[in-house]
Amino acid sequence: MSIENAVREILLGIGENPDRQGLKETPGRISRMYKELTSGYNVSPRELVNGAIFDERYDEMVIVRDIEFYSLCEHHLLPFFGKCHVSYIPNGKIIGLSKIPRIVEVFSRRLQVQERMTVQIADFLSDILNPEGVAVVAEAYHLCMAMRGVKKAEANMLTSSMRGVFKEDERTRSEFLRLIGKQR
Repeated sequence: MSIENAVREILLGIGENPDRQGLKETPGRISRMYKELTSGYNVSPRELVNGAIFDERYDEMVIVRDIEFYSLCEHHLLPFFGKCHVSYIPNGKIIGLSKIPRIVEVFSRRLQVQERMTVQIADFLSDILNPEGVAVVAEAYHLCMAMRGVKKAEANMLTSSMRGVFKEDERTRSEFLRLIGKQR
């Protein structure tokens, strides 16, 4: 069954008329929307990096903060969105700056749970860079929690995934959290 047909069935199931003027084009719009919101399935993160890894003797923390992301909760197909903060400490290799937000985008544009997305970003960067450490913190607002069920519109979820020195060294982890504004 196509997405368009499924949306038409949903409209019928909730008692709507999918042929009325305001809804006639809705199945096509929803189909195009889901293709865009799940475009991460069609992108290989390795191909996305496209050779943008460079030899460099830099050994201090690299942070990209406030990377906006939008995803869909795999349990309810409702959006969750927020910001992701990514850091790594190079071990002889750095990655092109624009690649980090693109990596976040690839993993967020799939049906997700925030915990898995956070880990996938950290694992991928660890794998391709072999750095001294990687840290990823994601903070998001979940419409599945705000609009339905518990209906807590002010609640945000914060997840983290630490690798290497970020996990092993309290001072390194604290510096990262302080620099992204999550610790004083």
